[in-house]
Amino acid sequence: MSGFSFVAALTAMLTIATPLMFGALGAICNERAGVLNLGIEGTMYAGAFVGFMAAEHTGSLWVGVVCALAAGAVAGALMGVLTVTIGVNQHVAGIGVTLALVAACDYASRLLYSTGSMARSPKFSRWFGGADIIGQYPPTFVAVVVLAPSLWFVLRSTGAGLRLRAVGENPEAADVAGISVARTRYAALVVGGMSMAMGGAFLTLAVLGSFTIDIVSGRGWVCIALVIFGRWGVWATMGGALLFGLADALQLQLAITSAFGGVPNELMIAVPYLVVIIALVVWGRGIRYPGAYMRAYHRA
Repeated sequence: MSGFSFVAALTAMLTIATPLMFGALGAICNERAGVLNLGIEGTMYAGAFVGFMAAEHTGSLWVGVVCALAAGAVAGALMGVLTVTIGVNQHVAGIGVTLALVAACDYASRLLYSTGSMARSPKFSRWFGGADIIGQYPPTFVAVVVLAPSLWFVLRSTGAGLRLRAVGENPEAADVAGISVARTRYAALVVGGMSMAMGGAFLTLAVLGSFTIDIVSGRGWVCIALVIFGRWGVWATMGGALLFGLADALQLQLAITSAFGGVPNELMIAVPYLVVIIALVVWGRGIRYPGAYMRAYHRA
């Protein structure tokens, strides 16, 4: 199997898994509060574009990160207005948010970068130095060592996490207990949106250093599947993201080896998605959804 490189496969796995980690952790935050956010694809797209645009215009990576987080917060708040305040069907609201954000970013991209030249922005690798895994992927460190343990601890051991879980399980009882269902869901959507947007910004600010149309390429939908695979648990979901990243990295490496040279490229690309589907079928039996999952709540 000439051409296979373990280091290259590991690097590719982290590259593929990191935006999924950020997106899936944001989705957990939303769904544990009872809101299915199908706007995750658009939120990641907005984070990718806004983060790139800000970094490219200012020359500052950190301005790009802050602007991406702000874009995610706005997307989360928009989802909150539609699903919490107005009470729109969550499926319709989420798909509408995705379509609106993708269209707005594509339109702005064509206006700002219509010359055909490939604009560049600062990248994490340029700031942190080094090569391959450690120097190039500080966002992976943030997702695995900072964000995931923090979300796990908050959901498990803090008053804010217990209130969020109560709203996601039984909003009527939470309301009677004095918990503001609307405020809790808004907070979950805004914080989750910021995490999702950071997943998109990783693609432009750490991987490419540029923005291309359809850069997210369905990763938001994969995040939704990973959350279900992980049964709304932080560590199982992170494991699912790494599993998908490993499957995708292996197919990329195997595609260039002599032993798999004759396999159609389309079949190799489908491998990681087939792995996720099989994992969902096997692991998703008898799954228990949050009690108020996808259910709007208004005080009588």
